[in-house]
Formats: sequence, structure tokens, C-alpha cells
Amino acid sequence: MKNKGNYKAILAYLFFIGLIIAYILNMDEKDKFVTFHIKNMFGLVLISIFPITFVNDPTFYSTGKVIFTLLIILWSYSLVMAITGKMKGIPYLSDFFQKWFRFLN
Repeated sequence: MKNKGNYKAILAYLFFIGLIIAYILNMDEKDKFVTFHIKNMFGLVLISIFPITFVNDPTFYSTGKVIFTLLIILWSYSLVMAITGKMKGIPYLSDFFQKWFRFLN
């Protein structure tokens, strides 16, 4: 299923700048598909803060690397869902992201 807001949803996954641009573009003409992926990426951005703090601590270095690797896998999966036009996110986490980040509507 191709969505007319597909490019905005894909743009949301292009790091933090893409997320901001997709949010601004979605402000005028709200699209539920794009909003879903914006919330999903916002959650991933927030989670990505944790590995950065772990990598600097030698005790948790390997934990940070595992979390970072997992985040790349989750980001890739979410990006593929946006490209294919599916309103499907990260199992378990996306449901929470949709509830927690209602302010991004």
C-alpha cells in the first residue's frame, strides 16, 4: 500500500534533522501514517541516548555496544516498514511510543 505521506515517514528516519523536518511538514496536513512513524523514530532517538552514556564508562562498554547494535536493527526494521508503506512498528515498543508521545500529533 503506497501512501502519499510515504516520503515524510521515510524522512523521519533520517536522523534527528529528518525527524524535525518530517514533523514540520506534517503540521499542515496531518497524516496518521507519518505521525505513527514520527513517534516511532522519536522513541528510538530517546533510547539512543543510553548507549552513548554507557560507551564512555569502561564497566558498561559492552552493554552500550549491544544496545547500540539493537537500536540499529530496530531503526532498520522501522525504516523498511516506512518504505513499504506499512503502519507497523517495533513489536511491543511502538505501542508505548504511540501512547507516550501524543504531543507529537
